[in-house]
Amino acid sequence: MTDAPYTGLNRETWAATADGLLLSLRPWASPDHARIDLPGLPSAYGPDSDSLEAFARSFLLAGIRLHGDDGNDPHGLAEWYADGLRAGTDPASPHAWPRPDQLGQAKVEACSIALGLHLSRRWLWDRLDDADRERIVAWLATVVGEEYPPINWVWFQIVVETFLKSVGGLWSSADLESGLAVHESLYRDHGWYADGPERAFDHYNGWALHVYPLLWATMDPELVDPKLVMAWRERLSQYLRTAVHLIGGNGSPLVQGRSLTYRFAAAAPLWMGALTGATDVPPGLLRRGASGMLAHFLDHDVPDDRGLLNLGWYGEWPRIAQSYSGPGSPYWAVKGMLGLMLPADHPVWTATEEPLPVETGDFTLEVPEPGWIVSGTKADGVVRIVNHGTDHSVPGDKRADSPLYARLGYSTHTMPPLDQTAWSEAIENSVAIVHPEYGPSHRNGFEVVRAGVSVTSAHWVRTDEDKGAEHGSGRGGSVLEGPRLVVGSVLHGSHEVRAVVIEGEIDPSWQLEFSGWPLSAAEPPAETVEGFKSKVAANGLVSFVAGGTAFEYDVRRLTDASPVGNHTAIPCARTHPEAGEVYTAIVTLGGSPELPPTVSDEGRTVRVEWSDGRVDDLHLDTA
Repeated sequence: MTDAPYTGLNRETWAATADGLLLSLRPWASPDHARIDLPGLPSAYGPDSDSLEAFARSFLLAGIRLHGDDGNDPHGLAEWYADGLRAGTDPASPHAWPRPDQLGQAKVEACSIALGLHLSRRWLWDRLDDADRERIVAWLATVVGEEYPPINWVWFQIVVETFLKSVGGLWSSADLESGLAVHESLYRDHGWYADGPERAFDHYNGWALHVYPLLWATMDPELVDPKLVMAWRERLSQYLRTAVHLIGGNGSPLVQGRSLTYRFAAAAPLWMGALTGATDVPPGLLRRGASGMLAHFLDHDVPDDRGLLNLGWYGEWPRIAQSYSGPGSPYWAVKGMLGLMLPADHPVWTATEEPLPVETGDFTLEVPEPGWIVSGTKADGVVRIVNHGTDHSVPGDKRADSPLYARLGYSTHTMPPLDQTAWSEAIENSVAIVHPEYGPSHRNGFEVVRAGVSVTSAHWVRTDEDKGAEHGSGRGGSVLEGPRLVVGSVLHGSHEVRAVVIEGEIDPSWQLEFSGWPLSAAEPPAETVEGFKSKVAANGLVSFVAGGTAFEYDVRRLTDASPVGNHTAIPCARTHPEAGEVYTAIVTLGGSPELPPTVSDEGRTVRVEWSDGRVDDLHLDTA
């Protein structure tokens, strides 16, 4: 009987996968190992940055392997990366790396190098000669006094300068104090951080803002405030209670937010729970969640046939990336391998895998900080969220919606379309006003009323005017104002009841549109438009939008718009609306959805009677 009944993965599998990733990079390295020039489209920062990124991120994995196996090094990782460190930090080398004070992205990669050195200190740093150490210290020290954006980036400076302090290098207590203050300013509640002043809730909460603080706390006890560490531990504990609900029965993390090409990096906070003990989630459940994510990608041919992590989700699909990402970027996935720091006899490796919440039973969960209502259904393993709190923006902002943040729904089994149309129009999982020229309107900058209810100043944006870099937020441009929409959701099981009241003048040429969950596949999803429903089906899932006689139904189809399939289909319902009227639709995603609810309304209250007897009232008042 296996102790991994859900995934079949054990520590040996993880270690072999990690070693395979590291060894597959070697054919792409320069003779001195300082450059790793991977195939693929370059980032906005150019090939020198991309090469450093591949080295630094993979070196972090090498550090994890050396640390977890107590220096046992059959593949010569320590010496291989020591060669690269020597050449990369030597100003006279033809392969010298750009310094952090010369290139912003080098500030990020310096952190992975410092953390890798910290983890592998006994087997690498301690065996370097003085000249090599001096050059490495000089390169890292260019972070001191540098400005960092007030997001997760502050940890890159904190970690580097703490390592520098430990080896007698230059460091600044003011830099550390400033960075720690920024980190505390990002905290909201219940274990959730926003990655900046915007409503930027995503996987950076887990793989950065919970990971770096507690790793840093082990680097230099003299710098650590015990009360702050206690707070960080409690925050991680709170977060993990929610995080395990956001993993699908298929092992996939929630497909939401930027940097999705980091893939199983989403497992990082689960491993931090095991590493620190700062969690009441059982070891077997932590293991199930983390191994489930790795297994999910292994089952979808990740890494590729060259052994590489390419820019994509499953196969290569460069448009999933933001402009800061190049061929080395996906190797931040290695943070999802932090569990390899733990020995084989640790409880997280010896405990039998336990089922995820979605494998135990159906559930509904409210997550106040990002404004999500979460529903998991055991029969199909789908975890879906309704989003009335996250848009990577601030209230009143009139940029376009980011398809990664501002849609009404995200799940573990669907991917939002990411083609140019998806960045210009709210084409799926939206309640929108359809303009005859500019398409479905945007909700970015909405106001949160209460759980499940938000107020949107509908608007259209000429996104073709925005020539700036794409970092995950919505695109800017000239704005055409639309009416005010009060939008509400009730989620239970596979079904969401979505409701809207329109306030303000309505042009006769405009239509109201409810768009549903996108399904993408290698072949065009099947469609059925009949009765009062538009339905699409693919890969064992169905997505439909159902309403009343006032609606017309059809299916929006896209080609080459998704990393998970060349053909995408989105069910839609449209009508010519009247101001002040309540409009509702049932929006569904599932394998074999339960019977849909009965919906009625009186005034601005929508009553939903579910097939299991539950009754919910959705209030669309804004007082």
